[in-house]
Amino acid sequence: MKNTSLILNLVLLAAVAVIYVLHFTGNKKTAGESVETGKVENSSAYRIAYVKVDSLVVNYDLAQELHDEFTKNQEAYTKEYADKRRKFEEQAAAFQEKVQRGGFLSEQRAVQERDRLVGEEQEIQKLDQELSGKLGEMQAKNNQQLIDSLMNYLELYNADKKYNYILNSSSVLIGNDANNITKEVLEALNARYAVKK
Repeated sequence: MKNTSLILNLVLLAAVAVIYVLHFTGNKKTAGESVETGKVENSSAYRIAYVKVDSLVVNYDLAQELHDEFTKNQEAYTKEYADKRRKFEEQAAAFQEKVQRGGFLSEQRAVQERDRLVGEEQEIQKLDQELSGKLGEMQAKNNQQLIDSLMNYLELYNADKKYNYILNSSSVLIGNDANNITKEVLEALNARYAVKK
């Protein structure tokens, strides 16, 4: 479920970033240019390519490394929380048993122990929120790192190729495979990443 969420978030963020870049780097007419009504520009003048961002996310080495690191941290956080929760539940069960058999010397001592357990349970809930927050921040940071890497490369790539639009294939219902630059982009991204390692 979390893997699907990560992939979906990455795809959506990449799509938004691609649209953002395309919006601000597309052909713009100056105020002095006139627009003739009824005239349709030749669509063959537009160069369009698309990238299968979901394939990039699955096959990009950086994405895999970030995902593995995220999973490792998620497992560590889950274990830390589960250990504390299990220890608390054991203490709570021992407290309940002690109360039922009258094992406390005074009612005041039983109240103190109950209050300590309530405080510990609140600390465990706080820990759960903190760990979930850390994982959320880590996922957002990973997503941004992937988007930055992709957008940085696409800007360099497009400086030579001069596409008017590079789309995320999730928005393309029918497209010519000749316009699919996913493999080329993926190979270049992995090559760049291997050099940076």
